[in-house]
Amino acid sequence: MRESLADYCLLKTPLPGAPDFTDQDPWRVLRIQGEFVEGFDALSKVGPCAAVFGSARTRPEDPYYAKASETARLLVKSGLGVITGGGPGIMEAANKGAHEAGGLSIGCNIELPFEQKPNPYQNISLSFRYFFVRKMMFVKYSIAFVIFPGGFGTLDELTESLTLAQTGKIEHFPIVLFGRKYWQGWLDWVKGALAAEGMIAEKDLDLFRVFDDPEKAVQWVVETARKKGHLPEVR
Repeated sequence: MRESLADYCLLKTPLPGAPDFTDQDPWRVLRIQGEFVEGFDALSKVGPCAAVFGSARTRPEDPYYAKASETARLLVKSGLGVITGGGPGIMEAANKGAHEAGGLSIGCNIELPFEQKPNPYQNISLSFRYFFVRKMMFVKYSIAFVIFPGGFGTLDELTESLTLAQTGKIEHFPIVLFGRKYWQGWLDWVKGALAAEGMIAEKDLDLFRVFDDPEKAVQWVVETARKKGHLPEVR
């Protein structure tokens, strides 16, 4: 099944005796280009959005599911759309909260052999073969990241956003870690190893904030977005 995944085929190192990669890779470039065009065309006029990330394995009875849904509802009520990876778990919870609040609910789904299937709470639903194209959509069309407990994929989205902000590749937007208990081990390592040993600057610890309450998290996102001019000031 892996051989049917576009990312897997693109990133696989050519082996001696394998078919000439030039028979396939140039055509993949056109497919990649098509995914960028489709994503840009669908999202170019959606307005300011916040991306919500987290595990696809989170069950509806998990407290984080309810908090993700409530966070998305509050984001919508504050004038933001919500973008997720479009799948189950935390993604479904956030799309559901945004959808039920009458707001814009966007899903950027990825082709995977397991776990990932589109949830039904999306106004705009896109499907991507390539992770890097999908990740571009999150960064380009979001003015905040809210990151709930998750696994490797969630960590990838977290560290990429921090890297882009740290290096000035993007205008730094609010990055929220939700669930202090879950993230505490990572926070201890970042402070006790990365910062303590000079691998990052002390000021890099200000690139994100940690919250346990949806209302407080959204309040910080909205206040920061208004200061940066991404949302209109309240009159």
